[in-house]
Amino acid sequence: MNSLFAILGSVFILLAALVHLMIFFMESVLFHTPRVQQIFGVRAQDAEIIKPWAYNQGFYNVFLALGAGTGLVLMGTVSMWPAGIALALFAALSMLLAAVVLITSQPKQMARPAIIQGAPPLIGIIFLVLALNVG
Repeated sequence: MNSLFAILGSVFILLAALVHLMIFFMESVLFHTPRVQQIFGVRAQDAEIIKPWAYNQGFYNVFLALGAGTGLVLMGTVSMWPAGIALALFAALSMLLAAVVLITSQPKQMARPAIIQGAPPLIGIIFLVLALNVG
């Protein structure tokens, strides 16, 4: 395995996990604030109706972050690194595909959020795959 590519991939997977933790906090903890509602394009009068959905969605994001983080920890072990790479790649691929779904839902409005959500796991996936395939 190529150590440099593995390190670079790990950095981007970690960044992706941190982005998803941030999204969790916005959706599940801070959704009641006007600033977060503005970020998500939610009108104040609709916030109470959307709040349970946002709360639930936030936990999907935290679970993806935990999966990526657990994969990274396992990658650092001698005996479990193959499982760690598999878990990190699965979590990152899930994050990337969620970004694809996001941008296809409203291409003009969701391009920036989809890039923020999808670019780090995409780059992490590329580097981890290179780490496995480049001596």
